[in-house]
Amino acid sequence: MTTDPDGSPAASPRRTLLHDVHAALGASFTDFAGWQMPVRYGSETAEHRAVRATAGLFDLTHMGEIELTGPGAGAALDHALVGRPSAIGVGRARYSMICAEDGGIIDDLVVYRLADEHYLVVANASNVAVVAPELAARARGYDATVRDTSADWALLAVQGPASAAIVAELTALDVPSLKYYAIDAGTVAGIDVLLARTGYTGEDGFEVYCRPAEAPAVWAALQRAGDPHGLVPAGLACRDTLRLEAGMPLYGHELTRATTPYEANLGRVVVLDKPGGFVGREALAKREEDGPQRVLVGLAARGRRSPRAGYPVVDPATGAEVGEVTSGSPSPTLERPIAMAYVPPRLAAPGTRLAVSLRGALEDADVVDLPFYTRPR
Repeated sequence: MTTDPDGSPAASPRRTLLHDVHAALGASFTDFAGWQMPVRYGSETAEHRAVRATAGLFDLTHMGEIELTGPGAGAALDHALVGRPSAIGVGRARYSMICAEDGGIIDDLVVYRLADEHYLVVANASNVAVVAPELAARARGYDATVRDTSADWALLAVQGPASAAIVAELTALDVPSLKYYAIDAGTVAGIDVLLARTGYTGEDGFEVYCRPAEAPAVWAALQRAGDPHGLVPAGLACRDTLRLEAGMPLYGHELTRATTPYEANLGRVVVLDKPGGFVGREALAKREEDGPQRVLVGLAARGRRSPRAGYPVVDPATGAEVGEVTSGSPSPTLERPIAMAYVPPRLAAPGTRLAVSLRGALEDADVVDLPFYTRPR
């Protein structure tokens, strides 16, 4: 029997209502953040390339959803997060973060404003159990109700150049006019959904929020509509290589409690001058003033061996370890190994020659601009 570190029986991973669908499609599964999720259906490289060329269909039901309602919901979020959610227009979204008093990142989030007094906060699966009570605590004293509604939602994503054409076949919503980081309520295949134009792959794409019991029907409709376009089911493995190529940070890798937004080159999401301040403001203001001691960079390897998370970054001029890889993989699009890493600012300029220690063997790498890949416009 599997046990947790304290010796108690470990909880079995949860399954989404699409588990049998994934199994029938030949998926390999992995336990991720308490969920049993499809990691690949066959070749993760083929799935990656399909998303870049046509479209991929993802089950993202493991993500967490937290809803805030009431006249003080916007003010509560302004106090709780580093951004200014009260300034989000109805039907729009923003990327934000919830930080600790010392400025460390608790989680990165997407905040949707569904109505004047109704916000939807999407948290990472691994962090929702921390984020939901923290938001509730920070909302005390505000006229707002905070509810963890993760169990009320399933989340599917269609990502890739053909995604708009696929989704448009199934809805009366004006898909071409839906802006990036916007959300609207409507139907997909006759089923009530929230449809957002966003994603985590670097491609155009849509996320479809529906009730869990409706997820199999929405998945089947999207797959039928997508088949003529070349859509394929896609797992977490290719989602990771897609977001790496797009230079998108992953919590637990690029973002941690030991990292502030400024190290991760995400200081733009911090609004230091908003009225009333926010949790972590003083620490973040000092970090912004002092400057980070390490920054996130892209690395393009010169050889064929791929850097991986945790590998040391070395200054070849001195032989000293100067940083650490946070994510790394062969890039199916660029056909070379790539990585993200934290290094001192003096070594962060594009073109700087560094090396990565791959089990003791040094592999040359060049600092490059992020993202590695930008989709054609």
